[in-house]
Amino acid sequence: MMESIDVAILTMNSGRMLRECINSVYQNVPVNNLIIVDGYSTDTTAEIVKEFQEKYGNVTFVQEKGTRGSARQTAIQLVKSDWFMFVDSDVLLSKNWFAEAEKLVKDDVGAIWGIEIWSVLKGSKLLKLFERVTMKIFEKRGGTHDTLIRRTTVEDIKIPYQLHTYEDGYIKDWIEKKEYKVLAVYEPYCVHFRPDEVWTTRKHIELMVSDLKYAVHRPILILSYGFYAAIVIYQIVSSKLKPAK
Repeated sequence: MMESIDVAILTMNSGRMLRECINSVYQNVPVNNLIIVDGYSTDTTAEIVKEFQEKYGNVTFVQEKGTRGSARQTAIQLVKSDWFMFVDSDVLLSKNWFAEAEKLVKDDVGAIWGIEIWSVLKGSKLLKLFERVTMKIFEKRGGTHDTLIRRTTVEDIKIPYQLHTYEDGYIKDWIEKKEYKVLAVYEPYCVHFRPDEVWTTRKHIELMVSDLKYAVHRPILILSYGFYAAIVIYQIVSSKLKPAK
């Protein structure tokens, strides 16, 4: 049984959801150290992190200019516990996240990823289909929204600096090459509060183009992203049809 674990969060102007995210972590995970790797945020991120340091006294805050890949590498090097978590800065963990994940830990398990659920789909008829598609995407792409990792499986990893996306897939592949399982599960899970700018046609196209250069050799990802695009378009249209308050 694990008594406590380190938790790593990457931030860059994450003030929008960061306080709620970190509260969710402390409420649902026994935190040994909270590791924040920040890309020199210019919003309230640093102030929010300071609040938790003053409250809990176990926060490590480092800043660096780099990519998401280099930030994850920095976080891994700071981890001391036998298991640790990556948590995205705009998610909320499900109740008893760690207790549910710990039940799945076996000798051959290297990581456990809880499915991400977009906040706009909670209670939606599309949720079940979204979950199935998301699981398929994880098989090919990986994910670190809320991921519990056995430290020894990545202590020697060297994440390519240029990986600002798909660094999560690199981590998944690395663990599996060491003959450990990476479990993708429906319980526990996290709710992902994507920023408002994502729900614009222009921003979504930018994100799609960024991902497609990596997905081009993985046809299932292209099909799945098409489904995601349909959801985004539906949300954009729905928001425009809602009467103004």
